[in-house]
Amino acid sequence: MAIEVRIPTILRTYTDGQKAVEGQGGTIGELFADLESRHNGIENRLVEGDKLRRFVNVYLNDEDVRFLDGISTRLSDGDSVTILPAVAGGMR
Repeated sequence: MAIEVRIPTILRTYTDGQKAVEGQGGTIGELFADLESRHNGIENRLVEGDKLRRFVNVYLNDEDVRFLDGISTRLSDGDSVTILPAVAGGMR
């Protein structure tokens, strides 16, 4: 099962600068474990315990996985996962 994972600039140090990598897994959590096996350290930046880190947004085919089943969200062959750091700030 091949899944395309789009990597944000801030995490590309883990993927040797690649903007997108291929991964495998039946769920988001399994996909992250698979990525960790080839890109050491990336999983810790995405997951804390059994949940996504607070300032990380993950989209499965343009749907926020927090509104699905979080890291237990099921994946299918050909899915696209996008990882985005949350952005905060503005003018006071």
